[in-house]
Amino acid sequence: MFNHLFSAGRIGSMKTKNRIVMTAMGNHLANADGSVSERDIAFYRARAQGGVGLIITECALIDGARGKGNNHQISVAEDRFIPGLQQLAQEIHRYDGKVVVQIYHPGRQGISAVNGNLPMLAPSEVECQAVHQPTIAMTTAEVAAMAEQFVKAAVRVKAAGIDGVEVHGAHGYLINQFLSPYTNKRDDKYGGSFENRLRFLEEIVLGIRQHCGRDYPLLVRLSVDEFLGNANGCELGLQLADGVKIARRLEKLGVDAIDVSSGIYETMNMAWEPSSFKQGWKSYLAEAIKKAVNIPVIGVAVIRDPEYADKMIVEGKLDFAGSARQHYADPEWSNKAKAGKVGELRKCISCLHCMETLMAADLTSIPCQCGINIQSGRELEYSDFKQDGNGRIVAIIGAGPAGLEAARVLAIRKYKPIIFEKTGKAGGQLELANKPPKKDKINWLIGYLTGQVQQLGVEIRFNTAPTLSDLQALKPYAIFIAQGSEPFRPETVPGITGQEVVGAAEILSGKITVTGKKVAIIGSGMTGLETAHLLAENENEVSIFEMAATIGPGLYFQNLIDVMSHLGNLNVKLHPKHKLLQIDNGRALFEIMTNGEKKEYKFDAIVISLGTKPNAALVKEIKENFEQVYILGDALKAGRIRDAMETGFVSAYNL
Repeated sequence: MFNHLFSAGRIGSMKTKNRIVMTAMGNHLANADGSVSERDIAFYRARAQGGVGLIITECALIDGARGKGNNHQISVAEDRFIPGLQQLAQEIHRYDGKVVVQIYHPGRQGISAVNGNLPMLAPSEVECQAVHQPTIAMTTAEVAAMAEQFVKAAVRVKAAGIDGVEVHGAHGYLINQFLSPYTNKRDDKYGGSFENRLRFLEEIVLGIRQHCGRDYPLLVRLSVDEFLGNANGCELGLQLADGVKIARRLEKLGVDAIDVSSGIYETMNMAWEPSSFKQGWKSYLAEAIKKAVNIPVIGVAVIRDPEYADKMIVEGKLDFAGSARQHYADPEWSNKAKAGKVGELRKCISCLHCMETLMAADLTSIPCQCGINIQSGRELEYSDFKQDGNGRIVAIIGAGPAGLEAARVLAIRKYKPIIFEKTGKAGGQLELANKPPKKDKINWLIGYLTGQVQQLGVEIRFNTAPTLSDLQALKPYAIFIAQGSEPFRPETVPGITGQEVVGAAEILSGKITVTGKKVAIIGSGMTGLETAHLLAENENEVSIFEMAATIGPGLYFQNLIDVMSHLGNLNVKLHPKHKLLQIDNGRALFEIMTNGEKKEYKFDAIVISLGTKPNAALVKEIKENFEQVYILGDALKAGRIRDAMETGFVSAYNL
């Protein structure tokens, strides 16, 4: 099955057992001094055990003084980091996997606060419009010295027994900044012409070849298109034709493979895509590079299905199928695919919880997390599923993500979970989250969770809301309450229960259909925005009202940018700083928060999306009658998918 994906591959002198690549992505697991940690070893070990042919580590820093991306990042800036890298290589080799270390410098996209509060080094003083850090142009001598630091880092990587080195020339980091006319405004030998802009990378490549030898595998990752036309209405950056030209030059310089990506921080959604991006959307980039060079091409393109990955190899679009987030979500993806267990894949839903937590990790001290795999990054903490349940019954109220995940773990531990679900379908809030346009990836998670509990023989009693006596009859060892939440409507607002007023859940569930009407959405959380998207696509004239100063307060910026782009295309009107005062016969009265002015609007329908509150039914009685009671997911506190999954996993793991 998937014979091309699981055929042996070759990059220079390195032979891989298959064509599956876990591409580089930060995890915030390294020790604070930059050495490889036990958590790092456990993280990468899980992916090697899971059958990945080639693992490319997170970008490792080559400049410990002024080149950090975060405070827990692998470093290759000094010889003292070699032993940790040796241990990492040995561990991955135990499972017939190969490992490449990616080396980089953040340049203007770094954060001054984690780099001695110094301005970030860059080709030119062009501040990144995403991170807005102080930036200083490097001198000619500093550029040459930085190239030497890259070369020395590669020498250390080879000395550690790592199978190869990847130079990170993508995603808007320092090398990419030199390559791009958008960020390189220099007038010395490192700027101006194409040849001069390539010189920094060329010196690095030639230096690595000189000091590591012609046979040492050398890869370069490129953003072959920066998509800057999407960010600022102009095309000043690298475009695909430039990427092809760079790739051809790198092949002539002796590079063994091109790892194709796209985007920079200012076009971040083209590099790390939100859920609306389809599988394979940018495979044409890798295909264009593959047609231009004779060395192997690694491609990334929201690859989630092994069948799709195999097909791209057959069609000549790429040589190696790369993904970082998919192997975050399911380290066993490769083994499952090889065994034909496609239905058991935990496919990444592109929720971007990993990116959100990674970017906040230095502030929260919480390592990068996966939204749907609680074990990712916590392999040391959650590696021992003690099978000591002895068939004891655990009653679970609710078949949403929290209840299903708890049931999965309990069944693995040999408990006997019994789920009560008041509706005729499993999924809970996921069965609303999958209804807006471009949210179909949620169905992958529903399929995974329901498939797992079915395979494990978990009993689900549909259309059943248990009474206290029903639960007592089971004599359960524990009870998990995962009955979700209910929409919140502030009763202090007159008219909020009027006939023309509906809840977002009623729209998303299809209980109420609105077409060709003038509609107001009250509240601009993600549910409100996605409900607006659905309504606008159904030919409604939609307006969103939000009491806060901006639309989408508290939402992760990548997801916000994505949904707002769709709303903009559908001409949805936005009204921040509007506090709802009352509703009367389709007329909504608001207070403008900036000046206290009152303003009235008339609508055919008004949709309330002001969040949810935990469903407290039976909680007090259950706690009074049973010793071991655990409240999970939205029943504990309304939150996101990760919150629900984590409460379910942890409660079941620790029971």
